[in-house]
Amino acid sequence: MSGEAPNHDLRILLVLSALMSFSSIATDMYLPALPTLVADLHTDIARVELTISCFLAGFSLGQLFWGPLGDRYGRRMPIAVGLVLFFLGSLGCALSDSIVTMMGWRVVQAVGACAGPVLARAMVRDLYARERSAQMLSVLLMMMAVAPLLGPLLGGQVLVVWSWRGIFWILAAAGLLALLMLWSLPETLAPQHRATEPLGNTLLSYLALARDPRLLGYAVSGGFYYGGCYAFIAGTPFAYIDYYHVPPQHYGLLVGGNIVGLMAVNFLNTRVVMKLGSERIFRFGTWVAALSGVALAWDAWSGWGGILGLALPIFVFMSVSGFIVANSVASALASFPKQAGAASSLVGAMHYGSGVLSAAMLGWFADGTPRTMGWIVAAAGIGCLVTAMLQTWWLRRSAPSGSSDRQLCAARPD
Repeated sequence: MSGEAPNHDLRILLVLSALMSFSSIATDMYLPALPTLVADLHTDIARVELTISCFLAGFSLGQLFWGPLGDRYGRRMPIAVGLVLFFLGSLGCALSDSIVTMMGWRVVQAVGACAGPVLARAMVRDLYARERSAQMLSVLLMMMAVAPLLGPLLGGQVLVVWSWRGIFWILAAAGLLALLMLWSLPETLAPQHRATEPLGNTLLSYLALARDPRLLGYAVSGGFYYGGCYAFIAGTPFAYIDYYHVPPQHYGLLVGGNIVGLMAVNFLNTRVVMKLGSERIFRFGTWVAALSGVALAWDAWSGWGGILGLALPIFVFMSVSGFIVANSVASALASFPKQAGAASSLVGAMHYGSGVLSAAMLGWFADGTPRTMGWIVAAAGIGCLVTAMLQTWWLRRSAPSGSSDRQLCAARPD
């Protein structure tokens, strides 16, 4: 670990990984229950999938709120407030008696849940420089991958012995546990480094950040990738459980394979990013995402390979998160050390905002087969690649002649 970080880095990483896991655990744990919600709340597939879109909408827009608060008041206090909101939202979901009520409480849950991930990313930026932060983000992603690995498995077992409401009671308890863990985390933003401008200027700062190609290209490319991921998250419960008749308690095993791949690639990224540079690895990941997305669309359309024809391309697509997410986020934030919270908020909002659209599209165009999921993931993978290539083109055009990949992120307009 770097000397600039505290000696208890491992404890910090454990707490940060828990905070960054709230998006995954709040979504993945109740995925096996989606078909059950259709019957219990007397609704349809499209509306049930909108509970995912509502969560992602709250998660996306909420980040724009927490980032500037973290830059002004430090990281810990806003995270604590967010965890309280997550707890209340989880209780509301557990007590919901209609799908509309659940949608509302999912928004509350999401607004609280997003405080942890957005400010955890800012904490990493507080502590580490660009390549090192990409390495540490990969470590965090490896650690937090336990949540989506265990989430569907635990959710499926809860359905066997309890009900979908029990899943949200457990999420409420997880929020309280994270709140207790937060007090062991040191504040990483010293008072003298905090923003002093009025919060009313936040919108102007977001507009300035959104116009900066150094941030925009990475954020949009990552957004396309997240769109594909959330099409998979929203689509596979129905593709696996309804279409291919996988028992809900076994659904987590199929999802767990993807998480193992994600963890392995994140581990690989920690070993090679300091040598190869985050820019080069990021571009490679986008190529793999595009190709695996096209393969998934073909398999879903033709039925070739049955359930394995879906599972294998999805495994590859989800695994390269280890190359795409950590490196794109680290590269996007590298040029904004004094606005790490706001920049992290904007990147996160664009990432999860794309998930709102892809999950909604899945409901709008659902035809009872995996085909809709397949073409959405393919379009997302291609969009991820194209925007990454455009970003690289712009950075090379703007950088001094002969600049290396390590220097590209620092390029400025002429």
